[in-house]
Amino acid sequence: MQLSCLQENLNRGLGVVARAVAARTTLPITQNVLLATDQSRIKLVATNLEIAIACWIGAKVEEQGTITVPAKLLTEFVNTLPSDKVDISLVPKGKTLVLKCARFEARISGVDSSEFPPIPQVEDGVSTKVAAEELRQGIGKVVFAAATEESRPVLTGVNTEFEGDTMTLAAADGFRLAVYKLPLAVPVNQRSEVIIPSRTFAEVGRLLVDQEDPVEIIINQARSQALFRFKNVELVTQLVQGTFPKYSQLIPQSHKTRSLVNVGQFLRAARTASIFARDGSGIVRLVATPGSDLTPGKLVVSAKSEEVGEDIGEIDAAVEGEEAKVAFNSKYLIDVLSVIRDEQVVLETTSPSSPGLIKPVGKDNYLHVVMPMFVQW
Repeated sequence: MQLSCLQENLNRGLGVVARAVAARTTLPITQNVLLATDQSRIKLVATNLEIAIACWIGAKVEEQGTITVPAKLLTEFVNTLPSDKVDISLVPKGKTLVLKCARFEARISGVDSSEFPPIPQVEDGVSTKVAAEELRQGIGKVVFAAATEESRPVLTGVNTEFEGDTMTLAAADGFRLAVYKLPLAVPVNQRSEVIIPSRTFAEVGRLLVDQEDPVEIIINQARSQALFRFKNVELVTQLVQGTFPKYSQLIPQSHKTRSLVNVGQFLRAARTASIFARDGSGIVRLVATPGSDLTPGKLVVSAKSEEVGEDIGEIDAAVEGEEAKVAFNSKYLIDVLSVIRDEQVVLETTSPSSPGLIKPVGKDNYLHVVMPMFVQW
């Protein structure tokens, strides 16, 4: 192996694949990064056996070759190099990678690439494309609602449904549910439903920040793996096996009170109340009061703790229906309000013991259901 590339390109490529390097593992080779020449490019690959990320960067290749070296060591070394050309070579008949940049030189002991886990090829099955910005927004609005505990594995993933020209993302952790619909750039010819790990979607979301071209998504026929193909980057992930709950049954179909509030004001009131809610099981109480001919409606957001004290915040609201009382976990309320970029949001409630439905005004592609907290009023 003998090639040269720019330090900034190599550094960026290593940063992309580093997210897939295994942190704690019984297979030490997964803490390495694979370097392989690929025509006039260098291919970097890392995997933790759940996800694998491959990144291609431009290089001047004089001699083909492949090797794996410790990812953390290589990344940290390249990150400290000056912005200049990096010459990379492999010691003949050896496993030592030599890197030279300006007046710096390093020799890193590697492991033969034949010991690196093979990256699955996902080529057959359901294939589609989706606009990068649409997917990034969808991920941001649902991924935080997935469970982090492994007690129910299916809830640690995002239920992903492809049908016609629509992609539906749904995540739930037993206390809340987020559902987002987005258009597909290329319609699918058969309906498909899989559970993609929330950690995978979090990585996809990060890769989408600099992506402008549509993202290609392929689900293999066995529905065991998925491929996300970006410009110069590919991510392969294992899928969560199991059946996602019938979440449509959790979405309230009616309400007794409908409150229309400003998102910014609601979020500020919720954050203020959460300070006092810390010692009170995180409980934030909401009281929606309809207005009259002379006075506007209002939403009172409060929290209290026996040791700390209490907080009461009042914001204007257009309230339809009867007065409503409901209590939510402050974290869940803040999480959903933080991802809604719209000016106004609707809160629909039925009773203190019924779930609340939160959705942006004027859009029907996103909804969030929050389970109530039981309190003494």
